[in-house]
Amino acid sequence: MTRHLVVAKSTAPVEEESASDWRWQLRNAVTSVDSLAQSLSLTQAELEGARRAERQGLPIAITPYYLSLASQGDAQCPIRMQCVPTIAEADAAPGDLDDPLGEVAHEVAPHLVQRYPDRVLLLATDRCAVYCRFCTRSRMVGDGGGVASLEQLLPALDYIRAHPEIRDVIVSGGDPLAMATERLERLLSAVRSIPTVETIRLATRVPVTLPMRITDELLRALRPHHPLWVMTHFNHPREVTREARAACERLADAGFPVMNQTVLLRGINDNAEVLETLFRALVRVRVRPYYLLQADPVKGTAHLRTTLDESLAIVGMLQGRLSGIALPKFICDTPGGFGKVPLLPEYVVHREAGRTTLRTFRGREVVYVDPPRGEGDNAASQATRTL
Repeated sequence: MTRHLVVAKSTAPVEEESASDWRWQLRNAVTSVDSLAQSLSLTQAELEGARRAERQGLPIAITPYYLSLASQGDAQCPIRMQCVPTIAEADAAPGDLDDPLGEVAHEVAPHLVQRYPDRVLLLATDRCAVYCRFCTRSRMVGDGGGVASLEQLLPALDYIRAHPEIRDVIVSGGDPLAMATERLERLLSAVRSIPTVETIRLATRVPVTLPMRITDELLRALRPHHPLWVMTHFNHPREVTREARAACERLADAGFPVMNQTVLLRGINDNAEVLETLFRALVRVRVRPYYLLQADPVKGTAHLRTTLDESLAIVGMLQGRLSGIALPKFICDTPGGFGKVPLLPEYVVHREAGRTTLRTFRGREVVYVDPPRGEGDNAASQATRTL
């Protein structure tokens, strides 16, 4: 397969001045088989997949901007594979789940999921600018509910207020930055009014799929709610366009830390050179590569998932090639909603009392020797340790 390594310049259409407006982009998103076929030369597998998506499952939605990054005639294009349905989505595979992260089972109030003691996930909308074909929440996004009103979210806000151990609220969906600014501002004000909430995170793919959304108006609305972190999802270097870079730089200039979670996807970015190019491009625009995620076992996405052995081999190739600020943690979010597990290749070769043999990224084996410990030293250390 041809690998695309160059950080692309957008080829977004320029004949429509309004195309630079994010609302125009949402209004003119491709949402049907006919409009998709007018834009791309579809394969039979894509045509059948798009027809199926119109009838059932995850719908089609692609902004003109994001579609402009896709190859018109290459079905193996890494942008196209992320947003264009294929008939492979109808295939079932062992381990597939409708709700791989157990969010329904961990719902503690309407629109609110709690899988960890100190943080919650607030699902504010079911709408995105682009519906990614590997979406973890394909069971619910685009299902017609739209943005949840503040009244609908009151039980969730009351739950957060009643549980002071919750320090971190992740606002997601759908994509909260695809909401109207006024509605998003009211929601963030309500969350920020809870005194025990320390940080708010916005989980969004807008800097990737709708970068013109990062307007002065939006930044002014978000700024009063610091500390507010932006968690985005760049998956391939071709997504780091001029427009996307400008959006990320605007967020960073306004004081918002921007973190990226890349999903490891077969045929799209399952290559150490592609990922290295992506992570270096992100660091240059002050976006921290945070997680490299094993793709969740969502029903109908087996054709886009790598095996864990393949993933660990790729992670091993990245070790030593990138500095710590550019190297994300490799994470598997365990099926059923039991939490994230960080994974590493096997760097420990052998362990014995006081000696550990380690393998470096160059393949060299090195012995690490523990410092000597007298009897009772550990107990004394524990007794004198304070916060």
